[in-house]
Amino acid sequence: MAIIGNTYLGLIDVMKQEGNELGDIVEALHTLNPIMKDSNVITCNMGTKHRSNIRTGLPSVSWGALYEGIQQSKSTTTQVDDVTGFVEGLSTVDSRLLKIAGENAAKVRMSESTAFLEAMAQEFEKTFWYSNIGSAPRKFHGFFARYNTLANPNVVTGGGSGSDNTSIAMITWGDQATSIITPKGMSAGVDREDKGEHRVLDAAGNPYYAKDELFTQHGGLTVKDWRYSGRVCNIDVSEVIAGNTPVNPLLRKLFYKLQGRRNYGMENQGGIIGATRTVIYMNRTLLEALDAEGTNAGSSDNFVRLKPREIQGEEVMTWRGIPIRDTDHILNTEAAVA
Repeated sequence: MAIIGNTYLGLIDVMKQEGNELGDIVEALHTLNPIMKDSNVITCNMGTKHRSNIRTGLPSVSWGALYEGIQQSKSTTTQVDDVTGFVEGLSTVDSRLLKIAGENAAKVRMSESTAFLEAMAQEFEKTFWYSNIGSAPRKFHGFFARYNTLANPNVVTGGGSGSDNTSIAMITWGDQATSIITPKGMSAGVDREDKGEHRVLDAAGNPYYAKDELFTQHGGLTVKDWRYSGRVCNIDVSEVIAGNTPVNPLLRKLFYKLQGRRNYGMENQGGIIGATRTVIYMNRTLLEALDAEGTNAGSSDNFVRLKPREIQGEEVMTWRGIPIRDTDHILNTEAAVA
């Protein structure tokens, strides 16, 4: 049985909002969701799936000589299919409650919509980082599930063990690198649809009328060239906080693993794989530690300084010119990657 106030918007919620503009409502559950700000978005080429032809071998070439033929050769490729999924939410507000709200009825519904939009954004980003279609087939295959072994050359270990680890990701966004994928005909954001007024039943089977609003977001992830992105895993959080594990050397190791490090930057219009943008993602624990390392604290302090940069009207800290995004959804409780 649903508990009043937990499932549906109650009168007390409206009372809290009366007299306030929507922008004045403090959202205590708000978290940082930078993925949709940065990501490159492409449309699936197979309906709800996206097929990529990934090059696995280069053709052979040879030095030539006059009056000699040219050796024939070709590259080798493999096909990888990435799937999409969709997340939904349904907001139901009692029609009588909206009448009580009077002229604030539209604001009440908008406030509830804002909460659903935030919930959708959080769920999408959690799925982006950690989902594995082997255990969650309704979702899409996440980023860390693709960089989940130390056998991958672009996975660097921070030396931690146990289950109090975290990660850093360097992602190069672009059509030929990493992209968010959406089914054909679907938008990359959240689709909001007013379903109007309906007759519904309460827990006792008694009818009443309510207004519904449906929220849906379709999406998936494709990594066409894994060499342009990477992960630092096994970063022991307690050791970082204690100052025993510096973050800068880990970033440097990963930086020199990336194939496209010469083309980094938020807006790169050239390069061998076309227009790309590389972004660093970490949680606030590591960002604070990285900031502390970049502060003059002693004669031996020679770490790279973080520098602010304005990107689309927003001040963002950068490392070697690469923007750093602070995300609440990279956990401090990751198991060790082997």
